[in-house]
Amino acid sequence: MSAPWIADNGDGTYRNPILYADWSDPDVIRSGDDFYLTASSFNRVPGLPVLHSTDLVNWRIAGHALHRLPAEHATPQPGCGVWAPSLRRHDGRFWICYPDPDHGIFLTTASDPAGPWTEPRLILAGRGLIDPCPLWDDDGRAYLVHAWARSRCGFNNRLSAYEMTPDLAEPLGPATPVVDGDAIPGCRTLEGPKWYRRDGWYWIFAPAGGVATGWQYALRSRDVFGPYEPRIVLAQGDTEVNGPHQGAWVRTPAGEDWFVHFQDLRAYGRVVHLQPMSWTGDGWPQLGDHGVPVAGHRKPMPGSGRPSAPVTSDTFPGGRPGAQWSWPANPGIGRVRPNPEGGLRLACRPGDDDLRRRPDVLGQRLPGPRLRAETGLRLDAPAGARAGLVVHGRTYAWIGLDHRSDGAYLTCRFAEAEGEAEQDAANPVAVPAGAGVRLAVTVTEPATVRFTAEIGGERWVCDPPFTATPGVWIGATLGLFAAGPGGHATFDRFLVSPLEDT
Repeated sequence: MSAPWIADNGDGTYRNPILYADWSDPDVIRSGDDFYLTASSFNRVPGLPVLHSTDLVNWRIAGHALHRLPAEHATPQPGCGVWAPSLRRHDGRFWICYPDPDHGIFLTTASDPAGPWTEPRLILAGRGLIDPCPLWDDDGRAYLVHAWARSRCGFNNRLSAYEMTPDLAEPLGPATPVVDGDAIPGCRTLEGPKWYRRDGWYWIFAPAGGVATGWQYALRSRDVFGPYEPRIVLAQGDTEVNGPHQGAWVRTPAGEDWFVHFQDLRAYGRVVHLQPMSWTGDGWPQLGDHGVPVAGHRKPMPGSGRPSAPVTSDTFPGGRPGAQWSWPANPGIGRVRPNPEGGLRLACRPGDDDLRRRPDVLGQRLPGPRLRAETGLRLDAPAGARAGLVVHGRTYAWIGLDHRSDGAYLTCRFAEAEGEAEQDAANPVAVPAGAGVRLAVTVTEPATVRFTAEIGGERWVCDPPFTATPGVWIGATLGLFAAGPGGHATFDRFLVSPLEDT
């Protein structure tokens, strides 16, 4: 089954975004003939996804570097957890530095980007330290640059750096201010630095101006600690690419330079773009088409890679969800039950009626602007149990089965502002006890959600449609859930496909 969005046009060119899903704050490196990408994951578990590509256009999920969050993430903590990471290859290993804005900067390493990754180690403690990036210089000395989160420490718009031990285990001295955004005319919310070395210059690529409204700087200096000279190298211009926000400079085996960055599309999340990169006569990088994003271009490595996108559909082999799924908090024991009959079996556990506050909603990123997702559901549980298909962010809506004291019902419900109780979006329909249903959802721009169901050969439409909203720093989530005093819900294969124009 084809994906809802494939960037590879199949003729040696690609279209942006290369990843039409919430792979936010991407960092990309090349290792040999392979490219690897990691992204922020916030409160999703597992976190720190690692994607692989051979051409910077077609990507697959290789695994995750982080399988649990700190203990306070037993329940969803929206907007917390893993913020913008950096990925590097050094001394025969892969290194990910990532921030938790409430704790500090952590390090994990691996010999293989698919894992296993080491247990995260706190290397810089403190609230508000975000967006770290290491640099190993030609003389073997190591450094780390990071930004600041106003929400945690009361200030932002500046970059600080440390000299570190070569293994990044600890700083060798106090922080040095390397860039003061307040001293750059028009600069605000400078963040997301990525550090590089080229031809005797130290380069920091960093966005400013805000996630949805900003631009991209390149800053250069002859000294690692500055002063750094800034220049705006990518901005929206007359395109529809708002932002464009933080990303990574990467070089192909042929020596061509490219830049990967994200664009905030609200409910669809922070989607990923790829820009050609060249150098001007005065030694500065030029991104996109003379500093504005391109809608498409020739592929960096024509002929490599099969048109594809990260997997979204799932047959749940062995009764387990694939790598595209995550929980909104640390997974508890027994959420997924063995199922010899095939499909995914979720336990119905008691808990909060508000699905935004439950840790057991299994979700994945919306994978394109127009899509259809469907699954079959059977609910084997007592009165008080419910299960279904949900789209959630700051608001949510779901369709599924609801077992009440007077029988089973096919139900479609929604919840608006945080804390507001669910409401029926349509009149519930009584169904035979033990009956299975097929559930479906379509998503069309601008994030318009329509639910339908089929039971006993009859189609049921939930009207009116629902408009999906983003979560806290993440896009809307497409998910499955089960809740109640006991029993379980069984979902058969989960199919995601492009929604054809009608």
